[in-house]
Amino acid sequence: MKCVIIDDEPLAVELLEDFVKKVDSLELVSTFNNAIDAVSFINQNNIDLIFLDIQMPHFSGIDFLNTIEKKPLVIFTTAYSDYAVEGFNLGAVDYLVKPIPFHRFLKSVVRAQQISNPAAAVHPISESIPTPEVEQDFMFVRAEYENVKMNFSDILFIEGLKDYVKIYTTDNKFTLTLISLIKLENLLSNKGFSRIHRSYIINIKHVKSIQKNKVLISDKRIPISESYQNAFFEKINL
Repeated sequence: MKCVIIDDEPLAVELLEDFVKKVDSLELVSTFNNAIDAVSFINQNNIDLIFLDIQMPHFSGIDFLNTIEKKPLVIFTTAYSDYAVEGFNLGAVDYLVKPIPFHRFLKSVVRAQQISNPAAAVHPISESIPTPEVEQDFMFVRAEYENVKMNFSDILFIEGLKDYVKIYTTDNKFTLTLISLIKLENLLSNKGFSRIHRSYIINIKHVKSIQKNKVLISDKRIPISESYQNAFFEKINL
């Protein structure tokens, strides 16, 4: 399937390019950092699939989709889940919320192949690519107007706020991003992280000391709530 990536964030484009390379049945034809430049290209070329960001300045992915004459299959990629219903109403194959894990990307590609050519959808990825290559030691999070790459090893702990989380890192800074704590818990639970409180996820490797109801990370004492205590102690063999 000939595909195009349209996203105004260079790091998001880079990640999708890497994912596309892992799938033999995908051929990346072009990338665009804004949807306006992509309109004429899509109308003049035979493209099977578009990975399309929604939130872009001046001309959104939804504006783009309503403008083009040719209608390839579309997989929306975005840092926000607010547009999911509208995306599916526009006939999108799938709706991927950043940071996008490879297995979720692959599932969307398989779905697109089943729609485009059901007979070809049974071998979406080369057998020569071993499973460990899909594992990542980083994630992308949305911070203001960019997607920031965060290495798991650099994360000290994560604090949940009402609608946001603060991700504290080893450089004594934090990144504020719109994502749920439970989504991060699901992503990081097998990466050396542990939920120890309804408001905190910690990176176990950065724990300096542990008391009965607190852990010390850097110079921060973080509470361990009773509801998470047993699971946490079991995870660290205490």
